Amino acid sequence: MTGKIEILAPGPFATVQDLGRPGYAAVGVGRSGAADRGSLKLANRLVGNPETHAALEVTLGGLRLRVSEHTVVAVTGAQLPIRAGGRAAAVGAPIILRPGDELELGVASLGLRSYLAVRGGLDVPPVLGARATDTLGKLGPPVLAAGMSLPIGSVVQSNPWVDLAPLRRLAEEPVLRLDPGPRLDWFTPSALSTLLAGTYAVTHDLDRVGVRLDGPALTRARVGELAPEAAVPGALQVPPSGVPILFLADHPVTGGYPVAAVVDEDDLDLAAQLRPGQRVRFTSPTPAPSG
Repeated sequence: MTGKIEILAPGPFATVQDLGRPGYAAVGVGRSGAADRGSLKLANRLVGNPETHAALEVTLGGLRLRVSEHTVVAVTGAQLPIRAGGRAAAVGAPIILRPGDELELGVASLGLRSYLAVRGGLDVPPVLGARATDTLGKLGPPVLAAGMSLPIGSVVQSNPWVDLAPLRRLAEEPVLRLDPGPRLDWFTPSALSTLLAGTYAVTHDLDRVGVRLDGPALTRARVGELAPEAAVPGALQVPPSGVPILFLADHPVTGGYPVAAVVDEDDLDLAAQLRPGQRVRFTSPTPAPSG
């Protein structure tokens, strides 16, 4: 009999995610997938899955679920309390669950997104080769709700052998590396220096599409509108206010505002853990031109 997990409470927002569906931008479909890809991969490795398996992405905690069969799960990402079968459990470690056991995630104290992998993966129907929920493109499984059941797959790699994975503590004020964007010339020469010298606050206007920031504005050097062009995760798109919006996993495949800079792909996992009210700074591997 195929095992399943039953969602008793999804928390503020939870979806099924894997590593997404790359290669379809030309037909208007974004990659989507886990916002914090490193945490998803680690959760899968901790339960003996291929890194590509689908898992749950949970925002701010609050998820509660029940399993129907013996299984192993792991939670990574944001720091939060965990109870499994009435017992305390740890982030970054395999957790054994018995039939009927409930697993509950508390409220995240640091970071925004958690990843819950189950041994065998979540065997929901793939769409365009992926099981990821694309909230902007409306592809993949629906957003999780109480009462939903998700089937557990059977494809695994090996038995879990790590008791606890060493986890890097999330920074209170992360620093994200960036490179000049394709439309930096739409701004005054001091624009990149403004980004690197300033501190930006994360607003409450954030989701899987992107994060709207609050802080020093970039000044336009030219007027007019930009024709829509390709966009990538990590793009710092600058609307008329001059304050950047940071694109995340479910970003649109094209955008009409100029992109002044792009966050290094290796730092997008950190960007995915930003939460409202947190402050963030930027750095660059090359010196910013003086303005």
